[in-house]
Amino acid sequence: MPDWEKRFRAPRVGLPEWAEDAPDRSLFVSNATGTYELYAWDRATGAQRQVTDRPNGTTDGVLTPDGRWIWWFSDTDGDEFGVWLRQPFEGGGSGDSGPGGEGGKPGVDEPAAPGLEPSYPAGLALGRDGTAVVGRSTDEEGSTIHVVAPGAEPREIYRHRESAGVGDLSHDGTLIAVEHTEHGDAMHSAIRVVRLDGTAVAELDDTKGGTEELGLAVMGFAPVAGDTRLLVGHQRRGRWEPMVWDPLTGVETALAIDLPGDVGADWFPDGSALLVSHSHQARGELWRYELASGELTRVETPAGTIAGASARPDSSIEFLWSSAEQPPQVLSTSGRTVLDPPGLKAPESVPVTDAWVEGPGGRVHALVQKPEGEGPFPTVFDIHGGPTWHDSDAFAAGPAAWVDHGFAVVRVNYRGSTGYGRAWTDALKHRVGLIELEDIAAVREWAVASGLADPERLVLSGGSWGGYLTLLGLGVQPEAWALGLAAVPVADYVTAYHDEMEALKAMDRTLLGGTPEEVPERFEASSPLTYVDRVRAPVYISAGVNDPRCPIRQIDNYVERLRQRGAPHEVYRYDAGHGSLVVEERIKQLRLEIDFAQRHLGRGPAAGRAQEPQARPE
Repeated sequence: MPDWEKRFRAPRVGLPEWAEDAPDRSLFVSNATGTYELYAWDRATGAQRQVTDRPNGTTDGVLTPDGRWIWWFSDTDGDEFGVWLRQPFEGGGSGDSGPGGEGGKPGVDEPAAPGLEPSYPAGLALGRDGTAVVGRSTDEEGSTIHVVAPGAEPREIYRHRESAGVGDLSHDGTLIAVEHTEHGDAMHSAIRVVRLDGTAVAELDDTKGGTEELGLAVMGFAPVAGDTRLLVGHQRRGRWEPMVWDPLTGVETALAIDLPGDVGADWFPDGSALLVSHSHQARGELWRYELASGELTRVETPAGTIAGASARPDSSIEFLWSSAEQPPQVLSTSGRTVLDPPGLKAPESVPVTDAWVEGPGGRVHALVQKPEGEGPFPTVFDIHGGPTWHDSDAFAAGPAAWVDHGFAVVRVNYRGSTGYGRAWTDALKHRVGLIELEDIAAVREWAVASGLADPERLVLSGGSWGGYLTLLGLGVQPEAWALGLAAVPVADYVTAYHDEMEALKAMDRTLLGGTPEEVPERFEASSPLTYVDRVRAPVYISAGVNDPRCPIRQIDNYVERLRQRGAPHEVYRYDAGHGSLVVEERIKQLRLEIDFAQRHLGRGPAAGRAQEPQARPE
C-alpha cells in the first residue's frame, strides 16, 4: 500500500467532547471502520463503542449535560436534511470494538425531538432538565427555533426568513442566545438573548449605527450555576476576539488579549478563566486568560495547528494538534496522548514553508510543500473552500499525496480567508470570485518566477468554493492553467442560487448584493458558466448527487456546455452530498484526479494510477 493511501486509511480520532456534569463520558468521531462515525467513550472504564453506523457516515453528535443521552443528526445520504435522533450513552448489544479498545454495537435510536419535521440543522442546545432548544432551516419557512420540553409538543419561539440559529443555553436553562441576520447581512450576525417563551431579554448588534460591517458570534454561556455571563466574539478592533457580556445587566467587559491575528475563547469549567485559541499566519496556539487579573499565560503546544481544544475539570487541556509534516494527535497538557487508535499509523509528509507575495489587495500568504529534487515541478494550486476559511500548517492527506507523486503544492489564503483580519475576509464582496483569482494569479506568478513551478504544468484544483474558483479560473485565466480539478463546485451561479439551501441563498445575497434578478450583472460576472467557452485546459469534475450546497443540476449545465464544444473533460458522480465520509471513496476520488493529471500532463511517475475504470468522459 503506498504511503498516500495509508494516510487516508490510518485510523483517526477527533477531539472528544465530554458531558459537563459527567466528564468521564465522552463522544468523538473516528474513521476506524473506514467511514467516519460517532463513538462513545467511558473514561472511567476505558470502554468504547460505536454509536452510529450508516453507509455514508455520521459526524454531528452532542452529549446531554448529564451524559445519559447522545443526540445525533440523521440525514439521507449526505443531503444535510433530516432529524435529530438519540440513544442511551450505554447503547445496546456487544461485539464490535471501538477504535481505542473494547466496545459495543450501535445502540437503539429514537426520535429526539418528536413532532419536528425534517429540516437543515441550525444549532442545538441541551438543558439539564431534559429541555432541548432546536434550530431549524427550510426553504419554505426560513429559520425557526423550537423549545422541546420532556413529554411536551415542540413550541416555536422564533421565526424569520433570514438566517438564524441557536448559539447556546445558559447553565440554568432559562436563557437562549440566538445568532441572527435579520438585517440581511449573512456574513455579520447579531445576538439576541431570549427566555424559553421567546420573549427578548437583550440584543447585541454591531451592524447598526456605524459605517463598518461588524459581526458577532456566540462563544458560550458561563458553565457555572447562577452565572449569566455570555462569552461573545466581536470584530470591533478589526479582527475576531472575545469579550464578556451579561445580557441581564448589559455590562460589557473588554478583554486585554493583545495577540496578532484572530482570537477565539472558551470557558474553563469553573468560569474563572478562558482558554484562548489564537490563530495567526496559518499557525495556532493556546493561552490561558485569568478573568480577575487579566493575566495571559501561554500553554505549551508544538508548532503547527490546533484544530480544537477543551479545558477539563482538573484544569488540564486536551487539544487536537497536527502540522503539515506530522499526522493529527489528541494530546493533553498533562503530558499524555488522550486517544491513540490501534492499527495502521499515518506516514509523515513534508513540512510546509511560507511565501508572502505582493498582490493587488495587499500581501498574500501562501503555504508551499514540494517533493525532493530541484524544480521547477509540476504544481497543484490547491484552493481552499469557504470562502471564509483558511489553509494552515496542518496535516492534509490530499496535498501529501500530490507531493508523493512528484508535484509541488501551493495553497493560497486569498482575500476572503479568515485569520488575517476583518478587512481581508470582507474584501471579496460584489466582485465575488474575481478578487480571489487576482490573489491566486499573483502567487502563481511568484511560483513560476521563483523556479518552484513549471509554467507548462500548472494545475488549478479545489473543492466547494475552491472548486468554484477552479472552474472560474479556467475561464477567466485560460492561458495560465494546464489542467483543472474541481470537486463539488459552483459551476452555474444562477442555477446554483435557485437550487441551494436557503442559508446559502442568504450568503450569496450578501456577497453579491442581491438575487440574480436584482443584480444579474454581478451573478453573470462571477459565474463560471459565463466563461466556459474560453476554457482551454482539460477539466475533471466530481460531484455528489445529493449535494444541497453545490447542487448537481447547475454542474450538469456546465458540463453540457463543455460537451457541446467537444472540450476535454471527465465527470465523476457519487452517491453522497457535499463530500464523502467514506475513506475508500475519498481515496478513489483522489486516485482518479491524480490519474487524470498524469494522463493529460504527459509526465510524472506512474505510481498511484487508478485501478478501477476512469471517470466518464462526457
